[in-house]
Amino acid sequence: MPRDLAILACTECKRRNYTTTRNKRTMTERVEKVKYCPFDRKRTVHKEVK
Repeated sequence: MPRDLAILACTECKRRNYTTTRNKRTMTERVEKVKYCPFDRKRTVHKEVK
């Protein structure tokens, strides 16, 4: 199956807030998105964790 589940964690508070899917064949690097962090109450960068 080419789609993989990616868990996104906030870079500031280190909490795992979001999940998303990614295509392993086209996106070989880790996912990085700007999302809203409810604990910091602002938009921060969220990176994929294992």
